[in-house]
Amino acid sequence: MAELTELEQVLPQEIEKRSFEIITQELGDRVLDEKQAPVIKRVIHTTADFDYAENLHFTPGAVAAGVAALQAAAPIVTDTNMALSGITKPGLARLGGTALCYMADPEVAALAKANGTTRAVASMQRAAAEHPGAILAVGNAPTALLTIADLVETAGLRPALVIGVPVGFVNVVESKERLFEVCTAHGVPAIVAMGRKGGSNVAAAICNALVYSAAGMLDPTDRGWK
Repeated sequence: MAELTELEQVLPQEIEKRSFEIITQELGDRVLDEKQAPVIKRVIHTTADFDYAENLHFTPGAVAAGVAALQAAAPIVTDTNMALSGITKPGLARLGGTALCYMADPEVAALAKANGTTRAVASMQRAAAEHPGAILAVGNAPTALLTIADLVETAGLRPALVIGVPVGFVNVVESKERLFEVCTAHGVPAIVAMGRKGGSNVAAAICNALVYSAAGMLDPTDRGWK
């Protein structure tokens, strides 16, 4: 039988703090932008994947734009209920904000059927129409990213921030590259996980990092941990 490794004794309220200390140690000499660091570290904390220190790309001022939008109570619109469920509700409440997902809305389903598109496309079209200054957080559907890119390029959509982190193999890399290119060209703030990696949990983690930054809750003790 293999020898058991002695477990580190950490109180529940100290686990997040200790995890971030380990992340900082394992990042070593890598220097992160001061504003981007909380986003990158929270994604690593969520995934245990240090590749995100390299593949998360930010347009200039993206984090500041997201924080400012949240402080002005801009809504977050996601492309999955999974991402929606992972976004901190106490943090949003402190800011007077909200998070939404239209994927299960019957009107969105009907619109997608009528137009021969996906619900992801229809949900982003609705988000653009009803909340043009929202934070759009996409963790699943490349078609949602392509829709946002098209609306930015051809319809003048200017969301407060686009978070583009779908995961997968089909059109994922291409949709992220197109979104980042279009957002950069039109001055739309964006945070994109280049490559195949991502997911709804990553979208929620980025949103939470921004919410905690905006609400002064980066320290777990500011979220009620004692």
